[in-house]
Amino acid sequence: MVKYIKTLGELYRKHKEIINYLIFGGLTTVVNFISYYIVARIIGFEEIASSGISWFCAVLFAYITNRYLVFESKTHGVKDILKELVSFFACRILSGLLCEIGVFAFMVKVLNINDIVAKLITQVMVIILNYILSKCVIFKKLAN
Repeated sequence: MVKYIKTLGELYRKHKEIINYLIFGGLTTVVNFISYYIVARIIGFEEIASSGISWFCAVLFAYITNRYLVFESKTHGVKDILKELVSFFACRILSGLLCEIGVFAFMVKVLNINDIVAKLITQVMVIILNYILSKCVIFKKLAN
């Protein structure tokens, strides 16, 4: 048993960034779904508006977890942190407009896919796209 725990620890250390990204990406998806459900089903907003609001809530959560727990940003100083924050949100706006809202709206309104199923599909797309943008554009670029 100790051998397996040690092996899991080594595996985690070797792939810490991607494992943390998947964990916090999953939690970001939970934040997204819960906020969507509250806004769409409990408050009663229209599906597309609810999706936009839930996206915003998820992005706030994602920035904090990505900055401190996933990519462990070493950025200091107000100017550099602001640059990182703007870059993060700009990339999330891109993925939000393309996947979270655009693809979601197409699936719900054109393809008549159930909104929860469409939400699940778009979340998978968003997680993959956001990792690539975070790794290659946001945190790597600003760390150099």
